[in-house]
Amino acid sequence: MPTYDFFCNDCQQKFEVFLTYAEYGVKAVHCAHCRSENIRRRMTKVRIAKSDESRLESAADDFAGLEGVEDDPKSLARMMRKMGNEMGEEMPSEFNEVVDRLEAGQSPEEIESAIPDLGLDDSGDD
Repeated sequence: MPTYDFFCNDCQQKFEVFLTYAEYGVKAVHCAHCRSENIRRRMTKVRIAKSDESRLESAADDFAGLEGVEDDPKSLARMMRKMGNEMGEEMPSEFNEVVDRLEAGQSPEEIESAIPDLGLDDSGDD
């Protein structure tokens, strides 16, 4: 069932109502706090679901033309953070550590020497 957000003009409280599509606009809605009918519908943010491929293409488009990004650790960190966000998943702590180090100005080579086993799986292979 869809959730609809409302605001009560009498008690100034926000509340949600679960209604079927058939009930919306037909069934009377009352404030969940004071039972008033003096309410108005709140418009909330809309989220658009994207496929993994679409998210990655969008992120790649954002960074098209950034030649030399590998020579600028802070730009590389911004690109990596954006790509990580576009993945829509929690990134591993190692990823965040690398991005934090890049944002602090460390080069990829410095990071690799400071964290030598970065990128190795449990078996010790690349």
